[in-house]
Amino acid sequence: MRILRLLFCGFLLLGGAVVQCVAQAPATIYLIRHAEKLYDGREDLSEAGFARAAVLAQLFIPPAGSSLVPLERPQVLIATHASKKSNRPVETITPLAKALGLLIESNIMNDDYPELAKELLSGKYAGKIVLVSWHHGNIPALAKALGATPPYSPWPEMQFDRIWRIDYHAGKATLTDLPQALMPGDSK
Repeated sequence: MRILRLLFCGFLLLGGAVVQCVAQAPATIYLIRHAEKLYDGREDLSEAGFARAAVLAQLFIPPAGSSLVPLERPQVLIATHASKKSNRPVETITPLAKALGLLIESNIMNDDYPELAKELLSGKYAGKIVLVSWHHGNIPALAKALGATPPYSPWPEMQFDRIWRIDYHAGKATLTDLPQALMPGDSK
């Protein structure tokens, strides 16, 4: 598809036409921090983290009789590649992946978020709704690389309950900071 687009753009340019051949961004990108972690050096989620992961799908598929207004369902799920220090981003969205019948793309390392931003904006996910589960230290920089202005930086160390929604309209990124409001004590 990318080759066809490049050939088409080249053909138009050779023909003298002035056309803007820019890759299309996803419709929406959700950025979340992985769920609560253990503080003893292990790479997994804590009990509270696994509990959050288990109910994360309710943001997109509310339980019957719920008054929750669902967010648009992701069509693509992305998490940082597992490392010796953490598999939390993948663990956080594994129940969501099962609920939505999606695979998790996890081939990019945490510090390679500029590569992720480039891939997300390349046209590969044009018009799609993408959810990214990442480590908090790089989420504000990832948001910037995606053309959005983070509402705060750095991401607070103990903040596990926010979802940053980046919407693209006419080439402009708009970020909305939303509460997950899934667990007792979550921010509003």
